[in-house]
Formats: sequence, C-alpha cells, structure tokens
Amino acid sequence: MVDAVKVKANMFVNKGDGTLRDTYKIGKVLGEGAFGEVRLCTHRESGEKRAVKVLRKDAMDEEETNAMLNEINILRGLDHPNVVKIYEYFEDAKRFYIVTQFIEGGELFDEIIKRGSFSERDAAVLMRQLLGCISYCHSKNIVHRDLKPENVMLEASKEFDQIKVIDFGTAQVFDPQKQLKEQIGTPYYIAPEVLKKRYSKECDVWSLGVITYILLSGIPPFNGVTDAEIMGAIKKGKFNFANKVWNSVSSEAKEFITALLTMDTAKRPTAEAALQHPWIADHSKIEVSESAAKDALENLKVHHKHNTMKSATYAYIGS
Repeated sequence: MVDAVKVKANMFVNKGDGTLRDTYKIGKVLGEGAFGEVRLCTHRESGEKRAVKVLRKDAMDEEETNAMLNEINILRGLDHPNVVKIYEYFEDAKRFYIVTQFIEGGELFDEIIKRGSFSERDAAVLMRQLLGCISYCHSKNIVHRDLKPENVMLEASKEFDQIKVIDFGTAQVFDPQKQLKEQIGTPYYIAPEVLKKRYSKECDVWSLGVITYILLSGIPPFNGVTDAEIMGAIKKGKFNFANKVWNSVSSEAKEFITALLTMDTAKRPTAEAALQHPWIADHSKIEVSESAAKDALENLKVHHKHNTMKSATYAYIGS
C-alpha cells in the first residue's frame, strides 16, 4: 500500500477548496458500508450529478485509511471509459469525502435478475468490455485484485457494453519482474496463485474466468460449504461443465473459460490475448438459447442471495 504521509502530500488530482457543501448540494443516500455512506450530490456550478463517498476517520484504522488513499492514487492515473472516474476529494477533522462519477445503472447482478434474462451473447459482450478494461489497467502496470460481479456497475442505459469497474481499494501497482505476496481478494473469485502468495497480473484474468463461468451457469466453478472448502477447491483448480445448464452453452464459451482458468500462469492468456478469442471476437454470431439462459438465471438468483448475505465479511473500501 501507499505510504499515507507521502500520499497526503502529493497524490490527489484535485483537493477541493473550502468544504464539500461549498461545491456540492448533498442528496439522498445511495448506499452504506462499514466506514460510512455514499450519497448523491450535485455540482453547484455545472449541475452535474456525482457520487460522494463519506468515510468516517474514527471507523478506519491505518491500514484501511491507506487502502482508501491507495484507491484514489490508482484511479487518478487511469483514464478509460470502463473505469469509474474520480473528480476530487475534501477532508475535515472527522471525515474524508471522495467525489466520483455517479453510475446510474446499478449493480450488474441486480439488473440481470430484474430483466429476467441474460444470454450467452450478453455475457460475451460484457466480457469484452471487462477484458478491454483490465488489459488497459495491466498496460499501466496496475492489477485490480478483487474483480467480481459486485464490482461491475452499469451506466444509465443499462446495456452490457456500457459498464464501469469500481472498487480499486485493493488494486496495486506491480513490477513485471517481481511477484506480489499479499493474499487479497474475495472467495470464489480469488486465484490459486494469490492463495500461495506468489502472483502478478494474471490473477485478474483468472477472476474474469470465474465471472464468466458464473454468468453462464449461475453457479461458481469452485464451491464449498465453508470458505476453507472454497479455497481448497480453488487450490486444486478442478472444475467441470457437468451441470445440465452447460448443455446449451457453446463449445467456444467453454474453451474460453478453460483458457482463463488455467492453473499455470505462464500458459494462462493475458487479458489482451483473451480479447482475440473467437468467443469474444465473434460474439455477434453466438446463438441465443432461451432454456440455458433461464436455467442459469435461476441458479444466479440463489448464488447472488447467498453471496449478498456473506458480503459484509468481505467489505473493502468502496464496497
């Protein structure tokens, strides 16, 4: 993580003048977390709607404060249409106020369940956006380390080619010649090499493979009753397409998932290479199976409900 003292001195794109209320009209609560809340706000001069993360200093220890500062430091160096945009921050004696883009479409899972349908073609379109975003991050030597559907938001159009990746609190600048050692991530999505504490950017590609598997089947590839069982399954790296829901899923999709869930990181494709996979490159040719989409959706509802109940255990800055 970034050193808090150094960060305060030089990291922010723009520290707002005066108080938050001098610049913004504060609106309704959009969400609540372990360290505070997220509110809608309106920029007084432009009238633009934005979101402000209000974080209580007394609820955050040094590590959590550094994670917040790290997220801002990471985001200030990223300029990509699929990465949430950060504008400025304010600070007073009791709180930090982080002003970001307001993402109107809500969480990916919530929209899928609300629609009542999600096809293989939709999944390919979505994964193309995610791969493009992560390929860009990796080109900047930034690894996200906590990719999961809960960190994918939809823009106002709620189309699957209009997404934003959020929550860069555990992201890290990496040296391609060195291995990262912090065991960071979320059960179901964490890569086996992260559990072994020797990893690099390839862990993000693994997470995208898990996300694809879940989107197409509604069930995780590595499962268990307890977190220990889930981690044990991930370490073994064995998964299958035995569930009946896979009967109507294309072989290209299964090949794509298998490539991303390759245990050997040297053989796992990069995000850039995965963009060239036929399932992604030729997604417009994918036939839509209504029965497969329906079965996957029912499974997804169960998985999402279960995961939502557990989410407080894995709360990070920005969640």
